[in-house]
Amino acid sequence: MAAIPKCQTKLGSISVVEPEGAVAWWSQQQLPSPTKLIKVFVNKSGCFTLVDRGMGMGAALRERALASGGELRGGANVGKGQMKAADYVMVPDLISNNRNAGGGGLGALASGLIGGPAGRIVGNINISTKTADVVLTVTDVRSSEQVALTEGHAEKNDIGFGARGSLFGSSGVGAAGLGGYANTTQGQVIAMAYLDAYTKLVTELGGMPSNASAANVRQSGTVNKPTHMTTSANTNSKVVRSVTPGMTVYPTGTKAGIAWEVEDEHGNRGWMSSEDFDLAR
Repeated sequence: MAAIPKCQTKLGSISVVEPEGAVAWWSQQQLPSPTKLIKVFVNKSGCFTLVDRGMGMGAALRERALASGGELRGGANVGKGQMKAADYVMVPDLISNNRNAGGGGLGALASGLIGGPAGRIVGNINISTKTADVVLTVTDVRSSEQVALTEGHAEKNDIGFGARGSLFGSSGVGAAGLGGYANTTQGQVIAMAYLDAYTKLVTELGGMPSNASAANVRQSGTVNKPTHMTTSANTNSKVVRSVTPGMTVYPTGTKAGIAWEVEDEHGNRGWMSSEDFDLAR
């Protein structure tokens, strides 16, 4: 029985970005963009916090523009530094239209398609036999590492009573306004393939750290004034070394008030005021 996987804890925040380019295989099949389907999986699974980088983001930025222009009422509490960062990103990619002799083929994957820009979702669909093979790729936003790539497969025979009842019913994608993904045979096959890939993806990412930002490569900072690193948070403690504007330091994550422990590019470790360096953006 097909069902969207459930998670007890979040694996991080994720953004599903709309595809780019002129070729849209889903429109040829009168289907919505596959990003809409995957967003339903993300929301219903509880495995990720979904951050909007599409139309909702555009609307939010317009509200922020009104706030910065002084148009909103006092106490609106809209400003910089409030948006949640995405830990991971999934980006749909396009497939080529390659009709076969049977008239039903829709795109074998180009040999060089996978392995290009990280974080892509691609599909290889054979309409004549009503099968679908898809790939989900997830990229770590901070390191740009490809942390997961899973393949999904489904056939018409996979859509039985259990699948229709759980996945395409009122508790699944049927009530999500996904049109053809819920009420056409080929759309259901594609949805089943993506569900197969998403289920594998959740399992594969289950071993990832719960705090992706803390577990990632440290953010760097640039010294903005002549100062020095000391052996402790006490500014009167022994000096480790002097630092000059333009030098790069790496906060370790240990803090005491405005004093932060940092390392320089040579591995020297000491304490500095957080006001004496600017974090890289």
